[in-house]
Amino acid sequence: MTFDEIKEECAEMQAELECLIPDDVNGAIERGKEIAMYHARTGYMLAIAKQLVRSKKSSEIGETIMRIAKENYLSAKAQNALVDCIANDEMFLVDWLDRLNSMCVHQIDLIRSIISKEKAEMQINSFNYGNYQGQ
Repeated sequence: MTFDEIKEECAEMQAELECLIPDDVNGAIERGKEIAMYHARTGYMLAIAKQLVRSKKSSEIGETIMRIAKENYLSAKAQNALVDCIANDEMFLVDWLDRLNSMCVHQIDLIRSIISKEKAEMQINSFNYGNYQGQ
């Protein structure tokens, strides 16, 4: 996967994850299935994005830092800042994927709560119906 392909897929997932979760249990379950798929996908894409960052940094660090170091002295802090700037766009993608992955986890937790609430309400209604019939 390329940087641009990952970025495009992230935008699609972001739009999908910004949609409301259905209130009804069946809709929530279906939504949970979709989000579980996104969760798995973002984990995979996060690993690829991190690989892209490492690749970009390693390929350009040598050239850039060696060139500058020959001309002037660079402190370790300055070198680290330079390294971070080299892969700025790639690091943004890593951060975005990390947030998308986390968003999936939180939405799955919310869906689990919706399902649990519905289950508890069904049990209460069943109990109340049984008590009403027994009188």
